[in-house]
Amino acid sequence: MEPTPAWEELMDSAWPAAEREESGGWMLRAASGVTQRANSVWPREPGGDHHGLLTRLRAARLWYRNRRLPLIFQVFDDPRYAPLNAVLDEEGFTRQSETLVLVRTGGADAPEADPGVELATEPSAEWLRLWWSVDGRGDEAALAVARGILERCPSLYALVRDDDGVPAAVGRLAVPSGADGGVAAGTGGLYCMATRPDARRRGHGSRVLQSLLSAGDARGLVRYWLLVTASNAGARELYARAGFQTAGRYLYRQERPKRHLTGC
Repeated sequence: MEPTPAWEELMDSAWPAAEREESGGWMLRAASGVTQRANSVWPREPGGDHHGLLTRLRAARLWYRNRRLPLIFQVFDDPRYAPLNAVLDEEGFTRQSETLVLVRTGGADAPEADPGVELATEPSAEWLRLWWSVDGRGDEAALAVARGILERCPSLYALVRDDDGVPAAVGRLAVPSGADGGVAAGTGGLYCMATRPDARRRGHGSRVLQSLLSAGDARGLVRYWLLVTASNAGARELYARAGFQTAGRYLYRQERPKRHLTGC
């Protein structure tokens, strides 16, 4: 099952930026620099002739420059992106953060609910603190921006505690709603899977994952996706055991900063 434009739309809906603007078939997204996904271009229509792509690129460059943000593209491994990749290669854009798109179906092999995992429809202060301590990049102001991103999409939040009652692992199940009732119907995305470093390899992350899948199945979800960096072998093993399979991949392409000559 390869990612399609509809899957790309789901991923965009599950992690919505505070500021969004459609420009020539591209979605420009900004959120004060908090997370690459929310501060990158999603080229909804990545094709086109060389001149047209350069024109859109110049407009995107100005849009991000006005917000004092680097120009970053989220580029999927799909033949549709070949013309855009060629232009980005010419312009010297980097390639970074290769990410796998994993998918699985729900239903028959649904895990049982775990009463020891706390579920909520909003992220608690404890949930946010643990997630940000593992995956966060920035101060309290950045965390507030990140919380806004999370809460723009209906979601379930899972938290499991260790034997001392201290939060050990968290996760989020995003359930975006599609206006057309298409692929979004019955589909959920798993995000923010984070385990406290000193609490790893004790099954906490697996409990969070299974609880979110169980809760999703109970709510009628029939398919799931999640995103994991290609270099994270431990997480990939966990998700493979849970029945997830690779369906595609993407990476980020960032414009190199221009060096300005100074001095004599």
